[in-house]
Amino acid sequence: MLKKIGVEHLRVGMHLEELCGSWMEHPFWRTKFIVKDQDVIREVIDSGIKEVWIDVEKGLDVPAVAESKEEVEAEVDQALMNAAVTGTPQQIVPPKQVPLTEEVKRAVKICATAKSAVVSMFQEVRMGQAISSEAAGELVDEISSSVMRNPGALISLARLKTADDYTYMHSVAVCALMVALANRLGLDDKQTRDAGMAGLLHDLGKALMPMEVLNKPGKLTEEEFRIIKGHPVEGHRLLVEGGSVGLVPLDVCLHHHEKIDGSGYPNQLKGEQITLFAKMGAVCDVYDAITSNRPYKAGWDPAESIRKMTEWCNGHFDMRIFQAFVKSIGIYPVGSLVRLSSDRLGVVAEQSEKSLLTPRIKVFFSTRSMSYIPPELIDLARAGNTEKIVAREDAEKWGVKNLDQYWAA
Repeated sequence: MLKKIGVEHLRVGMHLEELCGSWMEHPFWRTKFIVKDQDVIREVIDSGIKEVWIDVEKGLDVPAVAESKEEVEAEVDQALMNAAVTGTPQQIVPPKQVPLTEEVKRAVKICATAKSAVVSMFQEVRMGQAISSEAAGELVDEISSSVMRNPGALISLARLKTADDYTYMHSVAVCALMVALANRLGLDDKQTRDAGMAGLLHDLGKALMPMEVLNKPGKLTEEEFRIIKGHPVEGHRLLVEGGSVGLVPLDVCLHHHEKIDGSGYPNQLKGEQITLFAKMGAVCDVYDAITSNRPYKAGWDPAESIRKMTEWCNGHFDMRIFQAFVKSIGIYPVGSLVRLSSDRLGVVAEQSEKSLLTPRIKVFFSTRSMSYIPPELIDLARAGNTEKIVAREDAEKWGVKNLDQYWAA
């Protein structure tokens, strides 16, 4: 049985099942293990994690702990449902989009060009040269055009970056996510372009971080983490010295790691001290980070990532901004593995214009026969359809390989 407890109740002999905190901040390669000494407990507390799940059937229990995991999951499901059915302040109607299969072909070329451009940008910064805001603006325009035609294409392709590509393609992905979110929030053309530019440049300070720290395939030491936490200030300094970008990219570059509860960095801003654009940057940055393969961790499934971020909303994100973000990419983003009521597994291939709960699914596996079946596209929003999504699934659990071939092909 799983129970959630505060870290102050964690004891040697308990079976740690899951950490209730940001995927990027805790120091552990794995979370399912018996706590064998006080050093592990100190590491958990020092990481800033406030609560953990324990399995009392595999380790020690504590009396009178908090609500069950099933109750918490029900609360999270309700929060996601609220995001699906409630409107953003201006009740935005998305523009007519081209099919994802059509836009993917263009998005592949844009991703390749964008990666080369960002690599060059970082190299120029390392050599002491100022970035070209004109060239960056042209890249933002290309990415924005693709997002407006179909956000699922480029956003999902950018997520498929390798660990080695992460630093560069992360900038491209966050640019696209910021544009999609700005569009969902009803921002005007200039604000949307500013948001895209902010996404593209938000991590520029990482160009000055030591490569051995930036790409370290393991836990950072306290000193290494202190160095990495300096990248917003360094990036902001570079942009100020360049003198060619507006206030929005400057703000997002400096403050995309601030949190609503004031526990972020570099200035520990909280609540309304954080601007709209910085709040947007925080959501987009975290989503791409946790869904991407990193040097030290494999990325999470998109739908699972949305669920995790819902759990973090109280302290990390602005709820209004997060709900708009969910609307922009879906409760089940493209690439998510789901199980249908027919016990078939499928990957989300495209969002529906009608509802976040009824995307188009490419089914390819039967859990009843435990075998692959001929791929079939199911439109859950189609009149007369009786199928529905009953669960998110883990590809590793079912031995599914090359999941992205089913939607990206």
